[in-house]
Parts: sequence; C-alpha cells; structure tokens
Amino acid sequence: MDLTRRPRRLRQDRVRGLVSETSLDPSDLIAPIFVDATTDSRLPIESMPGHDRVPVEESVARVEEVLETGVEAVMLFGIPESKDAEGTRAWADDGVIQEATRRITAETDAYVITDVCLCEYTDHGHCGPLEEELRSEGHGERCAHDHGATLTVDNDATLESLDRIAVSHAAAGADMIAPSGMMDGMVAAIREGLDREGYKHVPIMSYAAKYESAFYGPFRDAADGAPSFGNRRHYQMDPANAREAMREVRLDVEQGADVLMVKPALPYLDIVSDIRREFDHPVAAYNVSGEYAMLHAAAEKGWLDLEEVALESLLSIKRAGADLILTYFAEDVAEGLSKNR
Repeated sequence: MDLTRRPRRLRQDRVRGLVSETSLDPSDLIAPIFVDATTDSRLPIESMPGHDRVPVEESVARVEEVLETGVEAVMLFGIPESKDAEGTRAWADDGVIQEATRRITAETDAYVITDVCLCEYTDHGHCGPLEEELRSEGHGERCAHDHGATLTVDNDATLESLDRIAVSHAAAGADMIAPSGMMDGMVAAIREGLDREGYKHVPIMSYAAKYESAFYGPFRDAADGAPSFGNRRHYQMDPANAREAMREVRLDVEQGADVLMVKPALPYLDIVSDIRREFDHPVAAYNVSGEYAMLHAAAEKGWLDLEEVALESLLSIKRAGADLILTYFAEDVAEGLSKNR
C-alpha cells in the first residue's frame, strides 16, 4: 500500500477550513416572510416550527428580525383579506404584498423579493383563472365536459394577471419579482409589463424549474394556498423529468429571466448542478417547507441534531451550484455561522 498519499493530512482542524471547497454566508440566504391581511397578531404555523404569519403592521418588525441575523434579503408571500375566482386582490394597490412592500422598503434596508403567483389569491387555490381542458378525441377537439368537466389553468389569461401583479409590486417598491406559477411565457409577459411601465431596472427571479412535489405541504398550510380540488400536475413539472428542466430554463433565459430558481432543492440537486453547468445566470434553489419540516420532526424525536443537519443541507445545495438559497432555516443558520466565526 502506498501511504505517501494521505488525504487525512488536510482534515486536521487548523487546515480544514483553509482547504474547504464550499462556503456558506448569510448573504447567500433569502428568508421567506408570510404576511397575512386577515390577522392582527402573529399566528404560529403549526407545520413549520419557528415561523408565523405576521400582520401587515408587523411586517417591518419581522424583517428587522431577519436583518439582525445577517441575512439581507427576504421573499414576501401574502395571504389576502378576500379571494375570488380570478385572484384580483393579487394586484390591488392596497393588497397585502403591496402594503407590506411599501412599509418594508421605506423603513429597512432589506432587499425585497416578491412572490408573483395567484394560488394564495384564488378561491379555488390554483395558480390562475380556470378553463375547461380540451382533449383530442376522435375527429378534432371536444370539451371534456361531456364526460365530467376537467378544469385546468387558463395559461394565457393568467399571463395578463401576472403582468398586472408584477407591475403593482414594482410600483410598491419591490427590488425583484419572482414568478412561481410555471405558466408558459410568464417571464416574457412580466418583462414586457415591467419595461412598459418604466421598471426596466427590476430583475426577475423565475421559478424556472418548479416540480409538482409532495414536499410543499406545510407551505400550502402556511400560505393558505392549497388547491380546493385536483392537483397542479398539469402545469408544474413531472419529478421524473430532468431534460425537460433544461428546456424550461432555456425558455426563461430567452424571455429575459435574470435569476433561475429550482424548486424544491434537496430532491433536485442534479437539476441545480445541470443548470449551473449549462447557464451563466445566477442560480437559486428553494429549500422548501417539507424539507424544513421533516428535519424539525426528526430533531424533535432526538434522531438528528437540527443545527448540524440544517447547515449540512444548505451546504449541499450550495455545493451543487446554487448561488442563492431561499430557506426557512435562513435566520438560524445565519446566526450559527456568525457564532462560529
């Protein structure tokens, strides 16, 4: 055995950090914030320990808590005061995200990213207005209503709504817009709307590869955005597909996306890595609610050390190629990083 090659030499404490290949910094992290127009006090999210829905009046205080940990960016998600089939409160001038964004940008130095989607705002919980799905049967197209109505999101009508939402968020002061609905052409529609209204400087972080995942459960509880019927498999990606992700991402790049998001993160590190190799855009990954909740559940059982597995999880996402990580662990990990330094 040739023992002249001993990798363990570089694993000793005093040199280990010097040769570490991947580093994580609080500035790499984005903290999600849930702003709720229906409450006057913070409401704990049972399935996401440590997180609350906060009223608009407390949105600034909540963001200041994030900033104290060293995290510089937040993503705002809204729970509106009312819902309808079109999701019209999503672009209202006095909407929950618009109000919170104005307050946060006026009173803090946080970098404010806003989620642009309709699932929290529609009374049916899908990501846009609905239409009956057409299927090819026999000689041409016929509506599935004859065999029991099959509904799907009206893609092109949704684009008009996304345009209006994005512009309203930019007008309220959002620093970045993040469309998450997986509608065909959504980046082009939003870019056109922002540019038309004088917001050429506002970048778009597209959820370019968003999978129809079972890991979203706690989020849908937190944001009150679960579909009231069916599922989202007719517009979110099939977890079995990797090549399709490259097509989706390439389309978003062509349409003007500035940052490319993969969601979820941990089950799709191969997709994060593929996008990092293929494109020169910044890559973001969403360490989603289910990934957060399952580590908390295991830690509560005493099976895992929460601080250690949280950090290891985020390091794996960064190592795979993500430049930015949207995570519910943002504050805890940032505080741990600062403490260790």
